[in-house]
Amino acid sequence: MYQYDQYDQQIVNERVAQFRDQTRRYLAGELSEDEYRPLRLMNGLYIQRHAPMLRVSIPYGLLSSTQLRMLAHIAEKYDKGYGHFSTRQNIQFNWPKLETVPDILADLASVQMHAIQTSGNCIRNITSDHFAGIAEDELEDPRPYCEIIRQWSTFHPEFSFLPRKFKIAVSGAENDRAAVQIHDIGIYLVSNEEGETGCRILVGGGLGRTPYLGVCIREYLEKRHLLSYLEAILRVYNQLGRRDNMHKARIKILVNAVGADKFTEMVETEWERIKDSALLLDQAEIDRVKGFFIEPEYDVDAVADATFAKRLVLQKDFNLWVQRNVKAHKAPGYRAVYLSLKHPGIAPGDATAEQMNFIAAMADKFSHSEIRVTHDQNLILPHVRQANLYPLWNALKKARLATPNIGLLTDMICCPGLDFCNLANAGSIDIAKQINDRFAELDYLHDIGDFQIKMSGCMNACGHHHVGNIGILGVDKKGKEFYQLTLGGAAGNHARLGDRLGPAIAKDDVAHTIDKILQVYLDQREGGELFQETYLRVGMEPFKARVYAADTQEPPEMKAVAGY
Repeated sequence: MYQYDQYDQQIVNERVAQFRDQTRRYLAGELSEDEYRPLRLMNGLYIQRHAPMLRVSIPYGLLSSTQLRMLAHIAEKYDKGYGHFSTRQNIQFNWPKLETVPDILADLASVQMHAIQTSGNCIRNITSDHFAGIAEDELEDPRPYCEIIRQWSTFHPEFSFLPRKFKIAVSGAENDRAAVQIHDIGIYLVSNEEGETGCRILVGGGLGRTPYLGVCIREYLEKRHLLSYLEAILRVYNQLGRRDNMHKARIKILVNAVGADKFTEMVETEWERIKDSALLLDQAEIDRVKGFFIEPEYDVDAVADATFAKRLVLQKDFNLWVQRNVKAHKAPGYRAVYLSLKHPGIAPGDATAEQMNFIAAMADKFSHSEIRVTHDQNLILPHVRQANLYPLWNALKKARLATPNIGLLTDMICCPGLDFCNLANAGSIDIAKQINDRFAELDYLHDIGDFQIKMSGCMNACGHHHVGNIGILGVDKKGKEFYQLTLGGAAGNHARLGDRLGPAIAKDDVAHTIDKILQVYLDQREGGELFQETYLRVGMEPFKARVYAADTQEPPEMKAVAGY
């Protein structure tokens, strides 16, 4: 992973010292709230419903065991013993005391971490594929380009006060696991006719109150021009993006207003002015950064023994976990292992300090001291020998990290909602518990198959509800919590915004309504169709008819297999 040089470390250390003095002056009454607000936002500090919230950057979701132990230390010393992993591959601490935040930032700096640009109208954390560097379907490891973009964008003087926050994602694989199409700028690594790797550039994606999927403005860009092309996009946005209305300030609004062709023309014109400037990315610099992302020393004899195959046959629970939580790895004899942060009864994405310390120990023992944070609020040990899967599974079970539900209905994306957020209209965590309680039967979940529920407590869409197979949006109706459902959304290669089901559902009826939707799916599916395939084939009407039909009977008992 990337290691700070003396300049990186100096910059982060100086920022800690600056913010320590700024916080001291604020607490002493020397800075007003209005003066302090932009300073704290530059350092990832929000004031939430009950306490400050600090968002810590995890560039492209990559953590060392040392860094995860530091996050555990912060959770234990400065918070309430846990942290919340977000859809930007970051971690949030919901309960720090304001006066302790400079100390937290100093602790982070000691392990090459920070909270810079995790909030405010700037370029946020660069996200990527959580299987980067190990995926079998990968054209090229995207992490070096993420790091190059991170270094270019951090403290960029021209883009430190954009019209609105700005998010970039990069994917280098055939299958998009980074939700590239819902970012302000999305970058796919692609090959041209000569077999050379370059970039396909998308612009104008984003969710929130006006959701859009990104549009392609350049099919192929040479890698040496990556930074100058990004600079051109940001310059056009910075000049023309609206500043009079924060709800219409994102680049997606600008692209939609002027049209993709006109926006492309403006970007290309600006790019011609700067393409051969100091922003030109030479191969030596690309190779230098690539040098930080070398593969670990894999055991060439890491093959599975007969014991592993026998255990798959004899132990159903181990088999289910391998099916769902263990994924392919490009190195023979190795696997990537999901650690589910969606154990029933736990808020999705939360991990305790004890669990973080435990995961760090497992990473040291089984995964070359490396951990990944996923876009869907789970963690991954990326380099596990297949022969070590069984002892790892036994250890993970004791730490409540082996729930075999990756990609299933209970593997929900969920924002903190009304429990913490000032902006939320309704709770999310309690709805997640309601869904978990109702759909606890693993055989039933496996029969349904891959299924994405994504939930947000307000229209800002931190839970990405627009692109869930079922999206759940919390709304307020005269002081009561209701939930608007959408169907047919998806991220990934075939990204799609969900369709509104109908009138909002009362809080107590959310899980029961999902049950009705699943009944329609199971009745209508053909062969091995997934929910999304069935929905796109039959449309909304069968689901709407079932959900809003007069329901005078108690819902039927859910069985362990398909059908009722």
